[in-house]
Amino acid sequence: MIIVLAQESTAEDRQHIVDVIKTHGLDVHISIGKERTIIGVIGDESKIENLPLEIFSGVEKVMQVTKPYKRVSREFHPDSSVITIGANRDGTVSTKIGGEHFSVIAGPCSVESEEQIIATAIAVKKAGATALRGGAFKPRTSPYSFQGHGLEGLKMLSAARTATGLPVVTEVMDTRDVELVSEWADVIQVGARNMQNFNLLREVGISRKPVLLKRGLAATIEDLLLSAEYILAGGNEEVILCERGIRTFEKAYRNTADLAAIPIIHELSHLPIIFDPSHSLGKRTHVTTLSCAAIGAGCDGLMIEVHLNPEVALSDGPQCLTANQFEKCMMKLKPFVELTGKKL
Repeated sequence: MIIVLAQESTAEDRQHIVDVIKTHGLDVHISIGKERTIIGVIGDESKIENLPLEIFSGVEKVMQVTKPYKRVSREFHPDSSVITIGANRDGTVSTKIGGEHFSVIAGPCSVESEEQIIATAIAVKKAGATALRGGAFKPRTSPYSFQGHGLEGLKMLSAARTATGLPVVTEVMDTRDVELVSEWADVIQVGARNMQNFNLLREVGISRKPVLLKRGLAATIEDLLLSAEYILAGGNEEVILCERGIRTFEKAYRNTADLAAIPIIHELSHLPIIFDPSHSLGKRTHVTTLSCAAIGAGCDGLMIEVHLNPEVALSDGPQCLTANQFEKCMMKLKPFVELTGKKL
């Protein structure tokens, strides 16, 4: 249920409505927009079905929400959310994602050494990246593949952040590691394989650290939004969605890039959504072309894998751009970003 308040409504009107709803054991989500304020009712709405909310002071209208996700819905939150990741010690903001802001998160699939991640961070920042990615804990298809350096990898990412000032994005795989990753990273990534790991979603919802949530290998848009709902229901509203391709019968590339999901998600949800061309393709060829297409579709940012020497990368070498290729990619992307009216 959504309660739309009239423009002339007062703070006292709003508080009275909230108090009445909470006395019936329900929760609320308040969205104060540029033009109107909306109170979203969360819980068993049958408990208040006989309340004449339409006649409460300050109420313009009452509407039912049919979607299973509420907090992530644009109906509950009409204005697009802007997520801030990383803040400098002087209080200035490092990176914003969403709204008029565009961000490029770049770096290797895995953190291999301190020298490697610092050198990569310097290179991607020089080319225009606004955040650094790198895996300290690596989910791999084979149990015998490189699994990451864990805590030591997190320390290496921290060293790269100190050297460049770039906010750090890294993946968490286990509920037991959420607190540890939150301590070292600026953004917690929940990967495609864990998109419906509901215990993990609840845990990162408690963390209050910005979360980058990737779409699952065979997940629908509704599945993705419901997973985001778990995080917001835990109290963490700092969520960035990521389209990274879904698994289909096509074998010419790694995954099928569902670019149509980008404008649809913007229509359904206020959360920002970025695009990962590297995992969609599975090879570096056409990363730039696909990135331009995603920008045209309205994405709020990109996540691109970069390795200084992909031939010796411990994971996902074929899909990593070199530093030089990434620099050329960024040069081609900037005019497209400007055409959308966003700021990189």
